[in-house]
Amino acid sequence: MSQTATDPRHLRTPPKRQLRLSWADERVRAIVWQVLIVGAVIGVIWWLVRNTQHNLEVRRIATGFGFLQREAGLPIGEALIEYTPASTYLRALTVGVLNTLKVAVIGIVLATIFGTLIGIARLSRNWLLSKIAAVYVELIRDVPLLLQLLFWYTILQSLPGPRQALNPAAGVFLSNRGLKLPFLDWQPAHSWALLAFVVGCVATWLFAKAMRRRQMQDGQPRRIWPAALGFMLGLPLVVWLAGGAPTAIDWPELRGFNFRGGMTVTPEYFALLIGLTTYTAGFIAEIVRAGILAVPHGQWEAAQALGLRSGTVLRQIVLPQALRVIVPPMTSQYLNLTKNSSLAVAIGYQDIVSIANTTLNQTGQAIEGIAIIMLVYLSISLSISFFMNWYNSRIALVER
Repeated sequence: MSQTATDPRHLRTPPKRQLRLSWADERVRAIVWQVLIVGAVIGVIWWLVRNTQHNLEVRRIATGFGFLQREAGLPIGEALIEYTPASTYLRALTVGVLNTLKVAVIGIVLATIFGTLIGIARLSRNWLLSKIAAVYVELIRDVPLLLQLLFWYTILQSLPGPRQALNPAAGVFLSNRGLKLPFLDWQPAHSWALLAFVVGCVATWLFAKAMRRRQMQDGQPRRIWPAALGFMLGLPLVVWLAGGAPTAIDWPELRGFNFRGGMTVTPEYFALLIGLTTYTAGFIAEIVRAGILAVPHGQWEAAQALGLRSGTVLRQIVLPQALRVIVPPMTSQYLNLTKNSSLAVAIGYQDIVSIANTTLNQTGQAIEGIAIIMLVYLSISLSISFFMNWYNSRIALVER
């Protein structure tokens, strides 16, 4: 059957209709309704602001963020930066933000790894492994997160004291005071080696990108791992050796009624991290399982016909394709984990919500305190969304 091609030169753009100042014109109605809605929203916001200002003036409540420079007098048991009760409220809130990020970032990494393993286990041909994973997912997702946090915190509090602490490995002690671990005695050489490792990661990425570009030109594959080994291992090692190669380790020791030295993971942080990780992993497992099932079964059959093992097929063929389905809903779970970390106040972990609540109770700056909490979570959520959207666009299929 022959088809007559249409000459683009004969295609004409329909003439534009002139805007008539008449209610019968749908464009005029649309403009009027939009103006009215925007005006109503602005009016409501203005009324709320004026009403709030009036009530604050009547009750003689001070407003503004000047309180941030005042002495906090607030004890904080866990801080990533130097802090004392003599520090300002601004520094106390900064500690709260860092504590929130410490939970969110580590929780996202652990939940992703654990959830992926559980999701793959649900698809296992081993009947027992598959059923155990299924029971885990159904149990974890059906129990409220707050109850799970209280459950883990109660278990940690019921552990024996430091003198009868559990000692599963050399230098590792678990008691009702938390988890004590050996920790590297950090020196400037370690900081420089860490910086060299970051530089090596960037150099490896740039080198791999250049090698892939050359492979697309001549079709010859090139090995990347020797350069990666040199950049990511050799360079930090040279920097560490140049800095004196410090290897001192701070081992925890029982002195009196508590441990001294080493690194401490408090019961509050430990319970919060376990609860958030296990809870979110249950949802991530279902996302991963659905993503793998979304890949056509013919991909498995074609790969197995070539003699590839199941593990290789999963890693090299199925999971890269499943990521396009997995990443968008995974973003929501990362956001949920970050926002669910606000439940830390229930078990005494001092995150941004806990510290901001104490601050507003001491200063009476309720509006400012709530605004700070909202701004922190909004900033973290937008950052996660931006990164995940960027990553999703990188792995998306490009239509030709």
